[in-house]
Amino acid sequence: MRRTLSAVLVSALVAGFVHASPARAQDAAGWRHAQTLMGEPKYKPGFTHFDYVNPNAPKGGVVRMAGLGGFDNFNPVVTGVKGQLESGVSLVYETLTVTSQDEVSTVYGLLAEAMKFPDDYSSVTYRLRAEARWHDGRPVTPEDVVFSFDAFKRLSPRYAFYYQHVVKAEKTGEREVTFTFDQPGNRELPQIVGQFFVMPKHWWEGTTPDGRRRDISQTTLEAPLGSGPYRLKSASAPRTAVYERVPDHWGRAVPARVGHHNFDEQRNEYFRDTTVLVEAFKGDQYDFRRENSAKNWATAYDFPAVKEGRVLREEFPQRAMGVMQAFVFNLRREPFKDQRVRRAFNLAFDYEEMNKTVFYGSYKRIASFFEGTELASSGLPEGLEKEILESLKDKVPPSVFTAPYRNPQAGSPEAVRNNLREADRLLREAGWQVRDGKRVNAAGRPLTIELLAYDSTFERVLLFLKPSLERLGIGVTVRIVDAAQYENRMRDFDFDVTTDLWAQSLSPGNEQREYWGSAAADRPGSRNTAGIKDPAVDALIDRVVFAKTREELSAAVKALDRVLLAHDYVVPQWTYDKERTARWDRFGKPATMPLYGASSFPTIWWYDEDKAKRIGRGG
Repeated sequence: MRRTLSAVLVSALVAGFVHASPARAQDAAGWRHAQTLMGEPKYKPGFTHFDYVNPNAPKGGVVRMAGLGGFDNFNPVVTGVKGQLESGVSLVYETLTVTSQDEVSTVYGLLAEAMKFPDDYSSVTYRLRAEARWHDGRPVTPEDVVFSFDAFKRLSPRYAFYYQHVVKAEKTGEREVTFTFDQPGNRELPQIVGQFFVMPKHWWEGTTPDGRRRDISQTTLEAPLGSGPYRLKSASAPRTAVYERVPDHWGRAVPARVGHHNFDEQRNEYFRDTTVLVEAFKGDQYDFRRENSAKNWATAYDFPAVKEGRVLREEFPQRAMGVMQAFVFNLRREPFKDQRVRRAFNLAFDYEEMNKTVFYGSYKRIASFFEGTELASSGLPEGLEKEILESLKDKVPPSVFTAPYRNPQAGSPEAVRNNLREADRLLREAGWQVRDGKRVNAAGRPLTIELLAYDSTFERVLLFLKPSLERLGIGVTVRIVDAAQYENRMRDFDFDVTTDLWAQSLSPGNEQREYWGSAAADRPGSRNTAGIKDPAVDALIDRVVFAKTREELSAAVKALDRVLLAHDYVVPQWTYDKERTARWDRFGKPATMPLYGASSFPTIWWYDEDKAKRIGRGG
């Protein structure tokens, strides 16, 4: 199951629509302490900390985290988002700005103390904090920022695409860096260029202890030099990475960081098997678990530590993002270019029975690419949304004007039979007949598919689906591969049908080009997993990116959603609007949790000595 952390990281970084009052948001020289893409910043100049943290949280203790897979690199430039999270290197490096977790698309300065941009959004200038320091004591400079931006854009296909409209980064003052864009009017660009990790130019251009020159274009297991709240203490790839808090960290008093990063040490342990991962938690080998399996949530936590109150289960609301999780067709392969084949697959999917028997009735079926947000389309288009769609009338499916999107309904033998009959009709209409029990085309070639995943717990989902497809005469192979092989295959688009997840912010923007844009369809490693190439989709993405009002943004996103759904590019799966967690009860958390941060563990939590003594210190 493809739950790459690009999906989780993108949800934190994605920007969207700007609607701020310059008179209040900036000083006389145009400098801003924050930038919001909706309304006014909640926190005014001079604020001391975010409301959802404990500014007096005790420092100390150890937190042990765990994940599936492993790591083999500490260079984020050539790792990608998933690798950055898995290795924990995101604790070492910092960005120009950070996102507030109780506002929508609002950033505050971290390495940068202020930012400014012209009214036409054709550039942005960041002013670095004078006190920002690398762990070796040297200052963070504009040269570091330019070096880092150029490296990411040159060496990372994903960043190159994300920042394709940023044509230049240059030093424009003693502590100032200016990013110039290739066109005005893209309102989120000033914000998203604050999102990449800033790297130390002098370190990367230096030599290792044994005299070798470092190369930022290559992977490395050398302990990185950063400016962040932690530094690497020890590592044993691919299994263990240990980070220690920097006690005199330069940014400990920065308002956007007060109350964060309270543990003296964070240990990241990695496991190859999901079953072992669960058992390791039960055995107190790590402290905190996010549970993605409804089956595990219902059955795996009946052990003594839970009954005794030493392990706590808690759900945290997910308000920060929408989501599309789905079976994804590879449109680059001939059978899936036909919409009728794709719709037949959805008709064969008895979601209602799967939810009841496999998921304990826990989930809700997804019916939008922006599920869980006010931007999800519904009913028939009206007003500005209808106007936008009518401007593309010759390029969009006629059904967007006449019928709301609906997933097929099953859950009973009669409904299943009716859906399979309709699926058979569509397949025959598409040229796939049944001969000797096999679905074949006019040339006698059988219709066969491979269902690909890397999480062994997802195999039960695929095996549930397989018999329904086989009843239609489709040959089905279920393939579970290890995480590394899966990533390689996905990078090369070597799949028939897989599962992917796209997290959506409350203010969609440039990332939509990476998700659905034609330019990303054939670029190795892009998030356009399906390979969508559609001029109407491209035009609607531009309407989203260049929206000038919240009303226009909402209408454009709903129109985009409606067109994507109408093409049946994916078979929507399911969602749950809470983050399920289990933890050994050794920790404290703020009295007021962030509105959009779910659990935010371990970032704003802390080690509680009294609780730890009561249940044992663990590990």
